[in-house]
Amino acid sequence: MGISGWLADNSFNLLSAVGIIGGLWFTAIAFRSETKTRRVANLLSVTANHREIWKLYLNDKQLVRVLDPVADTRNQPITPAERLFVVMMILHINTVYSATQNELVVKLEGWRRDIADFLSLPIPRDVWEKIKASQNDDFAAFVEACRNWK
Repeated sequence: MGISGWLADNSFNLLSAVGIIGGLWFTAIAFRSETKTRRVANLLSVTANHREIWKLYLNDKQLVRVLDPVADTRNQPITPAERLFVVMMILHINTVYSATQNELVVKLEGWRRDIADFLSLPIPRDVWEKIKASQNDDFAAFVEACRNWK
């Protein structure tokens, strides 16, 4: 029995195996494409949420000190509105951190520097120092690493 005899006897099995392998290959490619699409969609959602938070800043004159690099929080304590804004930013950072850890968003280049810059300002720094103990340990360690990042 030669190769032609073997093909005649096993052609159905061979075609079935090729079909199964092809189907798995197609499924893997489709899954990978869907994963990329979902990551980009999640990034768009993160960006929209980021924009909504910063709209609060732009539309509320009470928040102008949040980005003031020389804000004096000893002589002029942090207001509830300023604290709420910074907490919302920290919660947003936490959400992005969690999504990144779970590979649900496209990697954000430069966001460690953005976190470091934001939390180096007097008001965000003071709010962070007050709330970091209530954050998840891994998130707090990430933020501290960002703050120390050069």
